[in-house]
Amino acid sequence: MEKRFKMREVQPAAYKPLIELDNYIATTSLTPLQREMIKIRASQINGCAYCVNKHTKDARKLGETEQRIYLLSVWRESPQFNEEERLILEMTEEITLLHQHGLGETVYQRAIALFGEEKTAHVIMAIININAWNRIGVSLHMQPE
Repeated sequence: MEKRFKMREVQPAAYKPLIELDNYIATTSLTPLQREMIKIRASQINGCAYCVNKHTKDARKLGETEQRIYLLSVWRESPQFNEEERLILEMTEEITLLHQHGLGETVYQRAIALFGEEKTAHVIMAIININAWNRIGVSLHMQPE
């Protein structure tokens, strides 16, 4: 793949709000590992090698196990994830794969029941943000360091 421009350099004013949203999401009720789980799973789905590499490293630094990282792509068949994590992963898939049906009513209602509106909103915004980053990474052929 040919090297492409860096969005941060070409459009710094457009890049800045994504960084600010990252900073906001870091202040929400999501734990650091929940945030990384969302980033890894969405990046796997979107095929963003740069983000998968970055966020698996970040998750390991936070204490996530290799086993759970390996099993993220098959979380439905894996008992290593608790109820909250499973719901977050399901939401991540449904919102990332928006073209299929989006966030379904059943999953939405489960999220409201388990998390309440505020944390559900935090999860949704975290998913939206990593999907934006993935689109930059994939469009510009960003490669893992």
